[in-house]
Amino acid sequence: MLETKTPPSAKRPRLERRRLLLLASTREVGILVVILLFAVTVGARNPRFLTTANIIDILRDISPLVIVAIGQMMVIITRGIDLSVGSSLGLTAMLIGLLMRDNTWLNPWLTLPMGMAIGLVLGTINALLVTRGDIPPIITTLATMSIYRGMVIVFSGGEWVDAYRIPVGFTELTKLPVFGVPILIVYAALILIGFYYFLNYTRTGREIYAVGSNPNAAMLAGIRVNRIKFLVFVITGVLAGLAGVLWASWYAAVANDTGTGFELQTIASGVIGGVNIMGGSGTVPGVLLGALLFGMIANALTVIGISPFWRLTVQGFIILFAVVLDALIVRRLQIATRVRRTA
Repeated sequence: MLETKTPPSAKRPRLERRRLLLLASTREVGILVVILLFAVTVGARNPRFLTTANIIDILRDISPLVIVAIGQMMVIITRGIDLSVGSSLGLTAMLIGLLMRDNTWLNPWLTLPMGMAIGLVLGTINALLVTRGDIPPIITTLATMSIYRGMVIVFSGGEWVDAYRIPVGFTELTKLPVFGVPILIVYAALILIGFYYFLNYTRTGREIYAVGSNPNAAMLAGIRVNRIKFLVFVITGVLAGLAGVLWASWYAAVANDTGTGFELQTIASGVIGGVNIMGGSGTVPGVLLGALLFGMIANALTVIGISPFWRLTVQGFIILFAVVLDALIVRRLQIATRVRRTA
């Protein structure tokens, strides 16, 4: 029998598809390389950037971001978005700050479940509007973002919670040293480990990815799509509430604009970390690396002496680059798959 050889023209789409799949599956490695190169470059200009103290500062600064970005990642995976996380964080921080200011006798550790309960209520409102009201997530959370921010002003009466009126015990909630680092970093690490296990080794975690990959197929497979969407919005609210308490504790003061723009940072961390803005894919390590790169850039601007006003500009360019790269990978994969099927 004559051996049939695959023509070179037919091999190219397959090879290209393999390369694209490899690139898509190793985004975390690429981000890690970028982080290392960035660290070496900035460290060469200012050695203080690579000191242990500064690295701990970066990890401390991104800890609330990482906590909320995990929730945002799950919402994006299910083809949604939560623009209210910054306002949820700010409202929780203000309520807990007012509570501790006026009730100094209260055990500070009780503020953690209290903050999570507040976030649970706020997240449930978003979840009900999206799943029961059938309102698009971007419209729902854009509205609740304004509502929650307005509630900050209402409850605070336009005043700030000043640092000198916050009990010391409340600030120790995030500043207690654990193995030489603030416990705030430990909180973020526990959240990362917990949700890594949840998303990768539980049935519900796999269902979250299934809903984002193909909602219709997930429904036919017996997955309750609205239940999953409801869950991710509630979880995101709880995480935003927790982050609000930690924020108020660490900074020992709460302003009316606390958390403003935070939603953009959580989206940026996810997108930079390889979360597909169209849903269906994203990883916890990727979000961590995205937040780390984001935090390193913000820290580097200060260390090098560049105006912090450039932070938003740099942030915008990074988000744009990450979204364009992700879109190009998905589009090329679709074309390569289509060509393979017709070959």
